[in-house]
Amino acid sequence: MSRWRCLAWWLAVLPLMPLVMPLALHTRRQALRLAPAAGQLRGLAGVDLPGEPLRLLVLGESTVAGVGVSCLQQALVGRLAQALAERLARPVSWRACGENGITAAQACKRLLPQVVDEPVDLALLVFGVNDTTHFSSLHRWQSSLACMADALAARGVQVAFSSVPPLRQFSALPWLLRRLLGARAALLDAGLKQVALRTGAGYYPVALEFSAAYLALDGYHPSGLGYRVWAQALAAAINPPATPAAL
Repeated sequence: MSRWRCLAWWLAVLPLMPLVMPLALHTRRQALRLAPAAGQLRGLAGVDLPGEPLRLLVLGESTVAGVGVSCLQQALVGRLAQALAERLARPVSWRACGENGITAAQACKRLLPQVVDEPVDLALLVFGVNDTTHFSSLHRWQSSLACMADALAARGVQVAFSSVPPLRQFSALPWLLRRLLGARAALLDAGLKQVALRTGAGYYPVALEFSAAYLALDGYHPSGLGYRVWAQALAAAINPPATPAAL
């Protein structure tokens, strides 16, 4: 069904391309570009809590790199580690492995080799915005996600996916792009659900209100509040393993 929906999306978009492409280029040129968050790519949340630390990896695109906030402790990975530490009453050792602008296929080649042999209990994969805007094919999108999920699961890692963000709510995009890219993001998200089901990974919707308070100045990435709310929803939904992953 998703492949037919993708075909229908292309049939709807192709006649609009003479309008869409100049609009997309203008939006890209005018967009406010924010830098990734500063700070170490590793940290420990709940340092005063007892027990063996849960080893958390967050792998993905610009939200993993912390675009929109000044430091990674305020970004998704830091906020998620803190929320998990509070919920589980145990320390959380975290690592962020993200790259601004990266697609899932590129991450398979560039990011996965950096982390696949690292001891990890829980891995959260965060992709979709760049695959939406780069018009990644559904097949390549799903194959890349499955590649990463399978490689990590083979190491005994519990894998979770965060859903594709709803681009239809990104205020930085003009109305037409929000409609078209929002529909494309929904198609990729449906494909992501299929991958999660096939690989046994968790799937967790982005529980975030995309109003001004939850968005950074660029209208595209989460603000500090946005990252915190997103992370807290994930921490409440994910049930991490109680024991370290087998290596």
